[in-house]
Amino acid sequence: MTVYELDPELFNPDPEPAVVRYTVISVDDHLVEPANTFVDRVPARFRDRAPRIIELPDGEQQWDFNGNRITQNGTNAMAGRRADRNFHEPFRFDQMRPGCYDVDARVHDMDLNGVWASMSFPSQVTGFCGRNMFVDDVEPELGAACLAAWNDWIYDDWFQKHPDRIMPLGIAYLADPAVAAAEIRRNAARGFVSISLPERPHLIGLPSLWDRAHWDPIIEACVETDTVISVHVGSTGTHIPPTDTPPLARRGLSVTLFGSLSLAAAAEWLWSEIPVRYPNVKIAMSEGGIGWVAMLLDRLDNIIDRSGYGKVWDDIRPADVFQRNFWFCTLDDPSTIDTRHRIGIDRIMVEVDYPHGDGTWPDTQDVIQQYWGHLPDDELRKICCENAAKLYRHPLPAVVLPAR
Repeated sequence: MTVYELDPELFNPDPEPAVVRYTVISVDDHLVEPANTFVDRVPARFRDRAPRIIELPDGEQQWDFNGNRITQNGTNAMAGRRADRNFHEPFRFDQMRPGCYDVDARVHDMDLNGVWASMSFPSQVTGFCGRNMFVDDVEPELGAACLAAWNDWIYDDWFQKHPDRIMPLGIAYLADPAVAAAEIRRNAARGFVSISLPERPHLIGLPSLWDRAHWDPIIEACVETDTVISVHVGSTGTHIPPTDTPPLARRGLSVTLFGSLSLAAAAEWLWSEIPVRYPNVKIAMSEGGIGWVAMLLDRLDNIIDRSGYGKVWDDIRPADVFQRNFWFCTLDDPSTIDTRHRIGIDRIMVEVDYPHGDGTWPDTQDVIQQYWGHLPDDELRKICCENAAKLYRHPLPAVVLPAR
Protein backbone atom coordinates (compact mmCIF):
# COMPACT_ATOMS: atom_id res chain seq x y z
CA MET A 1 0.00 0.00 0.00
CA THR A 2 1.36 3.46 -0.83
CA VAL A 3 1.82 5.79 2.13
CA TYR A 4 1.31 8.98 0.11
CA GLU A 5 -0.55 10.20 -2.95
CA LEU A 6 1.31 10.78 -6.23
CA ASP A 7 0.14 12.87 -9.15
CA PRO A 8 -0.66 10.36 -11.94
CA GLU A 9 0.14 13.07 -14.50
CA LEU A 10 3.76 13.00 -13.31
CA PHE A 11 4.34 9.59 -11.77
CA ASN A 12 3.95 5.96 -12.68
CA PRO A 13 1.81 3.93 -10.29
CA ASP A 14 3.74 2.43 -7.39
CA PRO A 15 5.32 -0.88 -8.39
CA GLU A 16 4.49 -4.12 -6.68
CA PRO A 17 7.01 -4.95 -3.94
CA ALA A 18 10.03 -6.72 -5.40
CA VAL A 19 10.58 -10.42 -4.95
CA VAL A 20 13.54 -10.39 -2.58
CA ARG A 21 16.21 -12.89 -3.63
CA TYR A 22 19.18 -10.95 -2.26
CA THR A 23 19.84 -8.93 0.87
CA VAL A 24 20.96 -5.59 -0.57
CA ILE A 25 22.82 -2.70 1.04
CA SER A 26 23.10 0.29 -1.27
CA VAL A 27 26.23 2.32 -0.51
CA ASP A 28 25.41 5.08 -2.98
CA ASP A 29 22.03 6.76 -2.90
CA HIS A 30 21.10 10.43 -2.80
CA LEU A 31 18.60 12.71 -1.12
CA VAL A 32 17.05 16.10 -1.68
CA GLU A 33 17.28 18.30 1.38
CA PRO A 34 13.90 19.66 2.58
CA ALA A 35 13.37 23.39 2.84
CA ASN A 36 13.98 23.56 6.61
CA THR A 37 17.31 21.70 6.60
CA PHE A 38 19.45 24.74 7.34
CA VAL A 39 17.29 27.58 8.66
CA ASP A 40 16.00 25.45 11.54
CA ARG A 41 19.48 24.38 12.66
CA VAL A 42 22.07 27.10 12.13
CA PRO A 43 22.81 29.54 14.98
CA ALA A 44 20.42 32.48 15.14
CA ARG A 45 22.99 34.93 13.79
CA PHE A 46 23.16 32.97 10.52
CA ARG A 47 19.47 32.25 10.09
CA ASP A 48 18.85 35.03 7.56
CA ARG A 49 21.88 33.94 5.49
CA ALA A 50 21.42 30.17 5.50
CA PRO A 51 20.30 28.36 2.34
CA ARG A 52 16.55 28.71 1.82
CA ILE A 53 14.02 27.67 -0.78
CA ILE A 54 12.50 30.44 -2.90
CA GLU A 55 9.76 30.15 -5.47
CA LEU A 56 10.15 31.76 -8.90
CA PRO A 57 7.25 33.34 -10.84
CA ASP A 58 6.92 30.24 -13.04
CA GLY A 59 6.56 28.03 -9.96
CA GLU A 60 10.06 26.56 -9.92
CA GLN A 61 11.63 26.13 -6.48
CA GLN A 62 15.33 26.86 -6.06
CA TRP A 63 17.82 27.18 -3.25
CA ASP A 64 19.08 30.69 -2.57
CA PHE A 65 22.45 30.94 -0.80
CA ASN A 66 25.19 33.52 -0.70
CA GLY A 67 23.86 35.32 -3.75
CA ASN A 68 23.67 32.14 -5.83
CA ARG A 69 20.64 30.21 -7.08
CA ILE A 70 20.87 26.42 -7.05
CA THR A 71 18.21 24.58 -9.03
CA GLN A 72 16.32 21.52 -7.90
CA ASN A 73 17.68 19.69 -10.93
CA GLY A 74 15.05 17.39 -12.41
CA THR A 75 17.54 14.65 -13.26
CA ASN A 76 18.45 14.49 -9.59
CA ALA A 77 15.03 13.15 -8.59
CA MET A 78 13.58 11.07 -11.40
CA ALA A 79 12.63 7.91 -9.52
CA GLY A 80 9.12 6.85 -10.43
CA ARG A 81 8.44 9.72 -12.79
CA ARG A 82 6.76 9.12 -16.13
CA ALA A 83 9.33 9.14 -18.91
CA ASP A 84 7.26 11.56 -20.99
CA ARG A 85 7.08 14.14 -18.16
CA ASN A 86 10.65 14.28 -16.88
CA PHE A 87 11.54 17.67 -18.33
CA HIS A 88 8.20 19.33 -19.01
CA GLU A 89 7.62 21.49 -15.95
CA PRO A 90 9.41 23.60 -13.33
CA PHE A 91 10.90 21.37 -10.68
CA ARG A 92 9.43 21.44 -7.21
CA PHE A 93 9.23 19.20 -4.15
CA ASP A 94 5.74 18.11 -5.15
CA GLN A 95 7.20 16.87 -8.43
CA MET A 96 9.47 14.38 -6.66
CA ARG A 97 8.71 11.16 -4.87
CA PRO A 98 8.62 11.99 -1.15
CA GLY A 99 11.31 9.35 -0.69
CA CYS A 100 13.73 11.97 -2.01
CA TYR A 101 13.39 14.13 1.11
CA ASP A 102 11.37 12.21 3.72
CA VAL A 103 13.02 9.22 5.38
CA ASP A 104 9.79 7.35 6.16
CA ALA A 105 8.87 7.52 2.48
CA ARG A 106 12.47 6.55 1.60
CA VAL A 107 12.24 3.39 3.68
CA HIS A 108 8.92 2.65 1.98
CA ASP A 109 10.65 2.92 -1.39
CA MET A 110 13.53 0.76 -0.14
CA ASP A 111 10.97 -1.87 0.84
CA LEU A 112 9.38 -1.71 -2.60
CA ASN A 113 12.83 -2.26 -4.11
CA GLY A 114 13.95 -4.99 -1.73
CA VAL A 115 16.80 -2.96 -0.20
CA TRP A 116 17.79 -3.61 3.40
CA ALA A 117 19.95 -0.53 4.09
CA SER A 118 21.10 2.64 2.36
CA MET A 119 23.67 5.43 2.55
CA SER A 120 22.82 8.76 0.93
CA PHE A 121 24.96 11.63 -0.37
CA PRO A 122 23.92 15.30 -0.39
CA SER A 123 22.42 17.01 -3.43
CA GLN A 124 23.30 20.19 -5.30
CA VAL A 125 22.72 22.66 -2.47
CA THR A 126 25.90 21.51 -0.72
CA GLY A 127 27.58 19.54 -3.49
CA PHE A 128 28.44 15.88 -2.96
CA CYS A 129 31.24 16.80 -0.54
CA GLY A 130 29.96 20.10 0.88
CA ARG A 131 31.89 22.10 -1.71
CA ASN A 132 29.35 24.92 -2.01
CA MET A 133 29.89 25.79 1.65
CA PHE A 134 33.66 26.31 1.53
CA VAL A 135 34.18 28.21 -1.71
CA ASP A 136 36.16 31.43 -1.39
CA ASP A 137 33.25 33.86 -1.08
CA VAL A 138 31.40 32.02 1.71
CA GLU A 139 32.24 33.31 5.16
CA PRO A 140 34.04 30.46 6.99
CA GLU A 141 31.84 30.51 10.09
CA LEU A 142 28.70 30.55 7.95
CA GLY A 143 29.93 27.67 5.77
CA ALA A 144 30.92 25.57 8.78
CA ALA A 145 27.59 26.28 10.49
CA CYS A 146 25.63 25.23 7.39
CA LEU A 147 27.57 21.98 7.06
CA ALA A 148 27.07 21.21 10.76
CA ALA A 149 23.36 21.91 10.31
CA TRP A 150 23.24 19.46 7.40
CA ASN A 151 24.85 16.79 9.56
CA ASP A 152 22.38 17.51 12.37
CA TRP A 153 19.48 17.12 9.94
CA ILE A 154 20.88 13.79 8.72
CA TYR A 155 21.26 12.63 12.29
CA ASP A 156 17.90 13.82 13.65
CA ASP A 157 15.56 13.39 10.69
CA TRP A 158 17.22 10.69 8.56
CA PHE A 159 19.35 8.30 10.64
CA GLN A 160 17.70 8.33 14.07
CA LYS A 161 14.27 7.45 12.73
CA HIS A 162 15.48 4.23 11.09
CA PRO A 163 18.93 3.35 12.47
CA ASP A 164 18.69 -0.25 11.27
CA ARG A 165 18.03 0.88 7.68
CA ILE A 166 20.14 4.03 7.29
CA MET A 167 23.94 4.35 7.30
CA PRO A 168 24.77 7.99 8.12
CA LEU A 169 27.32 9.86 5.99
CA GLY A 170 28.54 13.33 6.91
CA ILE A 171 30.20 16.33 5.31
CA ALA A 172 32.59 18.88 6.82
CA TYR A 173 34.11 22.31 6.36
CA LEU A 174 37.20 21.10 4.51
CA ALA A 175 38.79 24.52 4.05
CA ASP A 176 39.89 24.38 7.71
CA PRO A 177 41.49 21.04 8.70
CA ALA A 178 40.94 21.57 12.42
CA VAL A 179 37.25 22.38 11.97
CA ALA A 180 36.80 19.41 9.60
CA ALA A 181 38.57 16.99 11.95
CA ALA A 182 36.44 18.14 14.87
CA GLU A 183 33.26 17.62 12.84
CA ILE A 184 34.37 14.12 11.81
CA ARG A 185 34.92 13.23 15.47
CA ARG A 186 31.60 14.82 16.53
CA ASN A 187 29.73 12.83 13.91
CA ALA A 188 31.54 9.56 14.66
CA ALA A 189 30.66 9.86 18.34
CA ARG A 190 26.96 9.78 17.44
CA GLY A 191 27.13 6.94 14.93
CA PHE A 192 28.20 8.35 11.56
CA VAL A 193 30.19 5.80 9.58
CA SER A 194 31.47 7.82 6.62
CA ILE A 195 32.46 11.24 5.36
CA SER A 196 32.22 12.47 1.78
CA LEU A 197 35.57 13.89 0.61
CA PRO A 198 36.30 15.34 -2.85
CA GLU A 199 37.83 13.32 -5.67
CA ARG A 200 40.50 15.81 -6.67
CA PRO A 201 40.44 18.63 -4.11
CA HIS A 202 42.71 21.00 -6.05
CA LEU A 203 39.99 21.36 -8.70
CA ILE A 204 37.65 23.08 -6.23
CA GLY A 205 40.13 25.43 -4.61
CA LEU A 206 41.38 23.19 -1.82
CA PRO A 207 45.02 22.14 -1.36
CA SER A 208 45.99 19.04 -3.29
CA LEU A 209 46.18 15.64 -1.64
CA TRP A 210 49.95 16.09 -1.42
CA ASP A 211 49.57 18.94 1.06
CA ARG A 212 50.16 16.96 4.23
CA ALA A 213 49.72 19.91 6.58
CA HIS A 214 46.18 20.34 5.29
CA TRP A 215 44.98 16.77 4.85
CA ASP A 216 46.77 14.83 7.60
CA PRO A 217 44.54 16.14 10.44
CA ILE A 218 41.46 15.16 8.43
CA ILE A 219 42.79 11.70 7.54
CA GLU A 220 43.93 11.12 11.13
CA ALA A 221 40.41 11.89 12.38
CA CYS A 222 38.99 9.38 9.90
CA VAL A 223 41.46 6.65 10.91
CA GLU A 224 41.04 7.33 14.62
CA THR A 225 37.23 7.04 14.40
CA ASP A 226 37.12 4.29 11.74
CA THR A 227 35.25 6.71 9.48
CA VAL A 228 35.18 5.53 5.87
CA ILE A 229 36.25 8.13 3.30
CA SER A 230 33.63 8.12 0.54
CA VAL A 231 34.90 9.68 -2.70
CA HIS A 232 31.93 10.35 -4.97
CA VAL A 233 32.47 10.62 -8.71
CA GLY A 234 31.76 14.13 -9.97
CA SER A 235 32.37 15.76 -6.59
CA THR A 236 34.98 18.06 -8.16
CA GLY A 237 33.42 18.44 -11.58
CA THR A 238 32.93 16.44 -14.75
CA HIS A 239 34.89 15.82 -17.94
CA ILE A 240 36.23 19.05 -19.47
CA PRO A 241 35.71 18.92 -23.25
CA PRO A 242 37.15 21.26 -25.91
CA THR A 243 35.63 24.73 -25.73
CA ASP A 244 33.94 24.37 -29.13
CA THR A 245 32.15 21.13 -28.26
CA PRO A 246 28.43 21.38 -29.21
CA PRO A 247 25.95 21.11 -26.30
CA LEU A 248 24.69 17.63 -27.23
CA ALA A 249 28.22 16.24 -27.51
CA ARG A 250 29.26 18.03 -24.33
CA ARG A 251 26.50 16.31 -22.38
CA GLY A 252 27.23 13.01 -24.11
CA LEU A 253 30.90 13.20 -23.17
CA SER A 254 30.05 14.12 -19.59
CA VAL A 255 27.76 11.15 -18.99
CA THR A 256 29.90 8.73 -21.04
CA LEU A 257 33.13 9.51 -19.21
CA PHE A 258 31.59 9.89 -15.75
CA GLY A 259 32.97 6.63 -14.39
CA SER A 260 36.44 7.31 -15.76
CA LEU A 261 36.75 10.20 -13.33
CA SER A 262 37.01 7.62 -10.57
CA LEU A 263 40.02 6.03 -12.23
CA ALA A 264 41.99 9.29 -12.15
CA ALA A 265 40.82 10.12 -8.63
CA ALA A 266 41.68 6.69 -7.25
CA ALA A 267 45.15 6.87 -8.79
CA GLU A 268 45.73 10.27 -7.21
CA TRP A 269 44.54 9.11 -3.79
CA LEU A 270 46.88 6.10 -4.11
CA TRP A 271 49.95 8.08 -5.23
CA SER A 272 49.32 10.79 -2.63
CA GLU A 273 50.70 8.11 -0.27
CA ILE A 274 47.81 8.70 2.14
CA PRO A 275 47.03 4.95 2.20
CA VAL A 276 50.75 4.15 2.53
CA ARG A 277 51.27 6.46 5.49
CA TYR A 278 47.90 5.51 7.00
CA PRO A 279 47.60 1.76 6.33
CA ASN A 280 44.26 1.56 8.17
CA VAL A 281 42.52 4.26 6.14
CA LYS A 282 39.42 3.09 4.26
CA ILE A 283 38.58 4.74 0.92
CA ALA A 284 35.34 3.89 -0.92
CA MET A 285 35.00 5.04 -4.53
CA SER A 286 31.33 5.89 -5.06
CA GLU A 287 29.34 5.65 -8.31
CA GLY A 288 32.33 5.03 -10.55
CA GLY A 289 31.56 1.38 -11.31
CA ILE A 290 34.20 -1.35 -11.34
CA GLY A 291 35.04 -1.69 -15.04
CA TRP A 292 38.26 0.31 -14.69
CA VAL A 293 39.55 -1.29 -11.50
CA ALA A 294 41.12 -4.45 -12.92
CA MET A 295 42.72 -2.38 -15.66
CA LEU A 296 44.28 -0.06 -13.08
CA LEU A 297 45.54 -3.00 -11.03
CA ASP A 298 47.14 -4.50 -14.13
CA ARG A 299 48.80 -1.19 -14.90
CA LEU A 300 50.11 -0.85 -11.36
CA ASP A 301 51.67 -4.30 -11.65
CA ASN A 302 53.08 -3.56 -15.10
CA ILE A 303 54.93 -0.45 -13.94
CA ILE A 304 56.66 -2.61 -11.35
CA ASP A 305 57.34 -5.77 -13.29
CA ARG A 306 58.13 -4.39 -16.76
CA SER A 307 59.65 -0.98 -16.32
CA GLY A 308 60.37 -0.65 -12.63
CA TYR A 309 58.85 2.84 -12.63
CA GLY A 310 56.52 1.95 -9.78
CA LYS A 311 59.15 0.67 -7.34
CA VAL A 312 58.78 3.56 -4.96
CA TRP A 313 57.73 1.91 -1.70
CA ASP A 314 60.24 -0.55 -0.36
CA ASP A 315 57.98 -2.93 1.47
CA ILE A 316 54.73 -2.96 -0.55
CA ARG A 317 53.58 -2.81 -4.17
CA PRO A 318 51.17 -0.08 -5.30
CA ALA A 319 48.59 -2.67 -6.43
CA ASP A 320 48.69 -4.28 -3.00
CA VAL A 321 48.04 -0.92 -1.32
CA PHE A 322 45.17 -0.35 -3.71
CA GLN A 323 43.56 -3.68 -2.92
CA ARG A 324 44.09 -3.21 0.81
CA ASN A 325 42.70 0.31 1.26
CA PHE A 326 40.09 0.83 -1.47
CA TRP A 327 36.50 -0.37 -2.01
CA PHE A 328 34.23 0.06 -5.04
CA CYS A 329 30.54 -0.03 -5.90
CA THR A 330 28.52 -0.81 -9.00
CA LEU A 331 25.00 -0.73 -10.40
CA ASP A 332 25.60 -3.87 -12.45
CA ASP A 333 28.75 -3.79 -14.69
CA PRO A 334 27.42 -6.71 -16.76
CA SER A 335 30.54 -6.96 -18.95
CA THR A 336 33.08 -6.54 -16.16
CA ILE A 337 31.58 -8.29 -13.14
CA ASP A 338 33.66 -11.28 -14.17
CA THR A 339 36.79 -9.31 -13.21
CA ARG A 340 35.64 -9.46 -9.60
CA HIS A 341 38.35 -11.86 -8.44
CA ARG A 342 41.10 -9.64 -9.84
CA ILE A 343 39.54 -6.70 -8.00
CA GLY A 344 38.91 -8.68 -4.83
CA ILE A 345 35.57 -10.27 -4.08
CA ASP A 346 35.54 -8.53 -0.69
CA ARG A 347 36.01 -5.07 -2.21
CA ILE A 348 32.86 -4.75 -4.37
CA MET A 349 29.52 -3.39 -3.16
CA VAL A 350 26.11 -2.50 -4.62
CA GLU A 351 24.69 0.92 -5.38
CA VAL A 352 21.08 1.72 -6.32
CA ASP A 353 21.65 5.46 -6.93
CA TYR A 354 18.08 6.32 -5.88
CA PRO A 355 16.52 8.69 -6.97
CA HIS A 356 18.82 9.54 -9.91
CA GLY A 357 17.83 8.89 -13.48
CA ASP A 358 20.41 6.13 -14.00
CA GLY A 359 19.53 4.30 -10.79
CA THR A 360 18.03 0.81 -10.68
CA TRP A 361 14.99 1.59 -8.47
CA PRO A 362 12.54 -0.18 -8.38
CA ASP A 363 14.18 -3.05 -10.29
CA THR A 364 17.38 -3.65 -8.31
CA GLN A 365 16.51 -7.23 -7.39
CA ASP A 366 15.80 -8.08 -11.04
CA VAL A 367 18.95 -6.31 -12.25
CA ILE A 368 21.09 -8.34 -9.86
CA GLN A 369 19.37 -11.54 -10.94
CA GLN A 370 19.82 -10.69 -14.64
CA TYR A 371 23.49 -9.74 -14.57
CA TRP A 372 24.86 -11.56 -11.52
CA GLY A 373 22.59 -14.58 -11.29
CA HIS A 374 25.45 -16.82 -12.44
CA LEU A 375 27.62 -15.90 -9.44
CA PRO A 376 27.97 -18.37 -6.55
CA ASP A 377 25.73 -17.64 -3.57
CA ASP A 378 28.60 -16.87 -1.22
CA GLU A 379 29.92 -14.24 -3.64
CA LEU A 380 26.45 -12.73 -4.04
CA ARG A 381 26.11 -12.40 -0.28
CA LYS A 382 29.45 -10.58 -0.08
CA ILE A 383 28.82 -8.20 -2.96
CA CYS A 384 25.18 -7.49 -2.20
CA CYS A 385 25.48 -6.83 1.53
CA GLU A 386 28.22 -8.47 3.59
CA ASN A 387 31.09 -6.31 2.31
CA ALA A 388 29.12 -3.13 2.98
CA ALA A 389 27.96 -4.32 6.40
CA LYS A 390 31.56 -5.02 7.41
CA LEU A 391 33.01 -1.80 5.98
CA TYR A 392 30.33 0.48 7.43
CA ARG A 393 29.73 -1.57 10.60
CA HIS A 394 26.03 -1.95 9.84
CA PRO A 395 23.83 -4.77 11.16
CA LEU A 396 22.43 -7.36 8.80
CA PRO A 397 19.00 -8.98 9.12
CA ALA A 398 18.70 -12.35 10.85
CA VAL A 399 18.55 -14.12 7.48
CA VAL A 400 20.87 -13.02 4.70
CA LEU A 401 19.84 -13.91 1.17
CA PRO A 402 20.60 -15.94 -0.83
CA ALA A 403 20.33 -18.22 2.18
CA ARG A 404 23.14 -20.58 3.03
